[in-house]
Amino acid sequence: MKKITVKVNNPTGLHARPASLLVKEASKFKSSIFLTKNNKDFNAKSIINVMAMGAVNGDEIILKVEGEDEDIALISIKNFIEGFEE
Repeated sequence: MKKITVKVNNPTGLHARPASLLVKEASKFKSSIFLTKNNKDFNAKSIINVMAMGAVNGDEIILKVEGEDEDIALISIKNFIEGFEE
């Protein structure tokens, strides 16, 4: 398992559109991908989970990835969360 802390970089946080794009990106990978906020895990492949997390701009969340493609998945999701700007 790999894990890192990432900072949400989107003026509106992970609301509907960025959340759906994040889920789409996460779903490309075989690995399990979870986001942790306030000690609660959220499945990054579930739109309901990502939106329920309520991440806003500037939040620091923990990205946890486990599986056969965890290295590339970690980089891809990290870059998405930290680089997404609407």
